Amino acid sequence: MRFKAGYVVLVIPLAFLLVFFYLPMVDILRLGLWDNGPTLKFLSAVLGNSYHRWVIRFTIGQALASTALTLLIGLPGAYIFAKYDFPGKRVIRAILTVPFVMPGIMVALGFILLFGKDGFIAHLIGRDPGIIYTWKAILLAHAFYNFPIVVRMVSSLWQRVNPHYEEMAKTLGARGFKLFWKVTLPLISPAIFASAMLTFVFCFLSFSIPLILGGYRYVTMEVDIFSTVMTLLDFRTGSALAVIQITLSALFMYLYLRSLDAYSKREEQRVLQRPQKLGLRDLLSIKGLGVVLYSVLVFVFIVAPLLAIVYDSLLFNGHLSLENYRRVFSPEYNPMFGVSTLGAIKNSLLFGFTTVVISILVALPLAYLLNRWDFRGKRVLDVLVMLPLASSPVTVALGYIMVFQSTPLYYTFWIVAIAHSIIAYPFVFRSLSTGLAKIKRNLREAALTLGANEWKAFLRVELPLALGSLIVGAIFAFAMSIAELGATYMLAPPEYTTMSLAVYKFLGARHFGSASALSVILMMVSAIGFLIIEKVGEEVW
Repeated sequence: MRFKAGYVVLVIPLAFLLVFFYLPMVDILRLGLWDNGPTLKFLSAVLGNSYHRWVIRFTIGQALASTALTLLIGLPGAYIFAKYDFPGKRVIRAILTVPFVMPGIMVALGFILLFGKDGFIAHLIGRDPGIIYTWKAILLAHAFYNFPIVVRMVSSLWQRVNPHYEEMAKTLGARGFKLFWKVTLPLISPAIFASAMLTFVFCFLSFSIPLILGGYRYVTMEVDIFSTVMTLLDFRTGSALAVIQITLSALFMYLYLRSLDAYSKREEQRVLQRPQKLGLRDLLSIKGLGVVLYSVLVFVFIVAPLLAIVYDSLLFNGHLSLENYRRVFSPEYNPMFGVSTLGAIKNSLLFGFTTVVISILVALPLAYLLNRWDFRGKRVLDVLVMLPLASSPVTVALGYIMVFQSTPLYYTFWIVAIAHSIIAYPFVFRSLSTGLAKIKRNLREAALTLGANEWKAFLRVELPLALGSLIVGAIFAFAMSIAELGATYMLAPPEYTTMSLAVYKFLGARHFGSASALSVILMMVSAIGFLIIEKVGEEVW
């Protein structure tokens, strides 16, 4: 009886995923692999084209390089956070939350203002640093976004390395690098691999950053699909490219999920290492100076692009002024939007809150049933419900154009909100799954023995305990909706222009001051999510 009720609860979220994710993906596969029968000619045409081949190679290459740079920056931070307790640690940890909630379009603008030929670095050194519109800008921006993932995931597991293992190895003569290589590294390797795979997937599917910072020379598959469909109106080639992208990203996501299993098992270790306290006097030692230098690097790397946007928003004709803010709210300076700036803010908030509601309604029953029940096909279902994480916003939008173009749903508020929800829901699901996995099962069993039924025990006992994870997942969903650009650009009518899309249009019109002013407003909205995530203190990965 319990299973029958559970399957009924599963029907609604699974039907939602079937209609709004799998059906569009199947249609993309059909268009890319079918022409009066199964065919590989469209894939062959893409792979036979030297430009598309270069784009595929560059997409994989930049994702690998971005992942390597992210690990290079993140692993020292993971070591410092796991091993040491020092003044300002909570502040630095809070700052590490910032990239999670900052829209890609805003990060790209910050890097342009910092590293552009007329940017702050150029004025400081007296020449163009030659970073913007190159692969270097893409790698730096991706590292900005993703190195906190490495720091948080690896430091969390590093703290859980049983100190007895290292002590035993020391008694057998292992010291320094040998101790790390032979003992510590194998124990933390699941976290390193899981964070690397997640970083790789995010960089592989990145859209806003390559679109704006890569210029016309450094195009990724996501940008190539977008240009092929929206500019050339070549749905066949766009679908063939999407098939290749979906295949590769699904493979990478499978590797991530497998590594996440190993990471979760290692994280169950309850014998935590106690961080070594570093006082103000200790910070003057070589070890302490390393901690200080890394903390300064983190602060500058994360805060500098955001400060550049704030400063630029207050600069007009070389003087400090609020003119950019006046212009951004003046209809005469934003005629290309089809909506006022206040309307764009309202649209972003409406899309954000709608995304949160839909994502929770889809993710909550799936997370509960997959964490609490054992049934045949559970592993397959777990992979299937996480598959949207391996899809890109542009691919989702392409599928929606093909499937829903002739329906009343197309070119409406709801098609955009549903697309945002499909993109954001895996983060709510993963956050809830992590939170539910931490709850001891005997609490639920105690509620059942006291007369509560299955769902009453969940609502009265388990859900309150997992509330922090639910809140963090909801904030992530809201932040992703606020930040989303690709699907919104392809699906939203002008009257539903969002803040991210408005910033992009300001950039396209070379109105950098207005783009900065609107980005500051976007930053303030995102900052609320940052504060809530840091207050709750739950992880989503």
